[in-house]
Amino acid sequence: KKISDVLQKSAPKPGVPADLQNLLSQHFGENRSVIEIEELKLSDSCFLPANDLTHSFSSYLKEICPKWAKLRRSHKEKKSLVMLVLCSSAVRSLELIKSMTAFKGDCRVIKLFAKHMKIKEQMNMLEKGIFHIGVGTPGRVKALVEQDALCLSSTKYMILDWNWRDQKLRRMMDIPEV
Repeated sequence: KKISDVLQKSAPKPGVPADLQNLLSQHFGENRSVIEIEELKLSDSCFLPANDLTHSFSSYLKEICPKWAKLRRSHKEKKSLVMLVLCSSAVRSLELIKSMTAFKGDCRVIKLFAKHMKIKEQMNMLEKGIFHIGVGTPGRVKALVEQDALCLSSTKYMILDWNWRDQKLRRMMDIPEV
């Protein structure tokens, strides 16, 4: 049996906070002290309910963020976002942007991925305008944060596209670079 055959037959299960906690422990466990690892642990109150896979992306966002209109109107900071959505690929980012039309209302969305977009262009856009939602890949978001082009201090929601599988049936957490 091939692993892809097994994965294809297995139904995707919603992510839970323990999944992320385990991933953080595995990644940082070897080069951190016990105290530092303990500080990495997030309480369950830091997590919103996971999409139980019965919701569309827009309806899920409406459920977890019922006061979106108020948050959107009060956000005036440049180089920052209210909501950051992380996906495993640029193609998936575009899919999610298209599927959130019923949710986003009158807000500005920025694409934060490398495909067809130079990092300097994204840095200029973030510096000059006010954006409410950013959808992109972990690599590009990390690069923007490291270059002080993106500030996450005012980010209220961070959505991980945890359960989606690419053509090779890998989830975002299965990709070593992530």
